[in-house]
Amino acid sequence: MIFRTACVVLAVALGATAVVAQSNAIAERKQIMKGVGAAAKTGAALAKGAEPYDNAKAVAVFVTYANAAGKMPSLFPDDSKTGGETTAAPKIWSDMAGFKAAMAKFEADSKAAQTSVKDLDSFKVAFSAMGKNCGGCHESYRISK
Repeated sequence: MIFRTACVVLAVALGATAVVAQSNAIAERKQIMKGVGAAAKTGAALAKGAEPYDNAKAVAVFVTYANAAGKMPSLFPDDSKTGGETTAAPKIWSDMAGFKAAMAKFEADSKAAQTSVKDLDSFKVAFSAMGKNCGGCHESYRISK
C-alpha cells in the first residue's frame, strides 16, 4: 500500500513538473518577445524621428534582438507546443532546423548591426532590414491571432 501511494505521489509530481516546465518555456518566450516588441517600438521612434536619435539606444535595440535570437531555439521543447496561449506555429517543431537557422541569421544580423550603426541613416537601413527579418520569421513560425 505504501509503495502504491508513493508511486501515485511520484506520478503526480512528475506530471506537475512537466506542466510547469511547459508553461515556463511558453512564459519565457512571451517575455522575451515583449522585450523584442519594446525594442522595436524604440527603434521605430528613433527611425521616424519621434524620439531624438541616440546611437546608444539604437545599438541597444540590436542587442535585445541578438539576445532574444540566441535564447529562442532552446525555448521550444516538444511539450510546449500547446497551452499558455502560445502563438508558436506547429512548423517550428516540424522544421526545427529551419527555425534554428532563422534564429541564427537573426542573431548574426543583429550582432552585425550593433557594429555597423553609426548614425541615423545607417540605423534606418539596418532597422528596416531587421524588420524584414522579423516579419519573415513571424510569417513562417507564428500563428496570427
